[in-house]
Amino acid sequence: MNIVSHKSLIDFYQKNNEAEIPLNHWFRTAKSAKWKCYADIKKDFNSVDSIGSQRYVFNIKGNTYRLVVVIQFVHGYIFIRFVGTHAEYDKIDCKTI
Repeated sequence: MNIVSHKSLIDFYQKNNEAEIPLNHWFRTAKSAKWKCYADIKKDFNSVDSIGSQRYVFNIKGNTYRLVVVIQFVHGYIFIRFVGTHAEYDKIDCKTI
């Protein structure tokens, strides 16, 4: 998969050091993946949720952090829309971000 906005992950874990290892794990796994549907993602990340409109929410580091992405399976692109703490996630509308 092609991941757009990888810099947002780097910026986040530079401020939240304990997020670096799990976010890099997510990035490496997603980049090498050939996901064609939600079921494919679930094989790699059991805690992912589909929230509609091509959006998916990943629990990072045991749900300490949340990652919201848009995945276009046909084109093989992942767009990072949000990365933050669970508390920050609770303040956003993840279906429109």
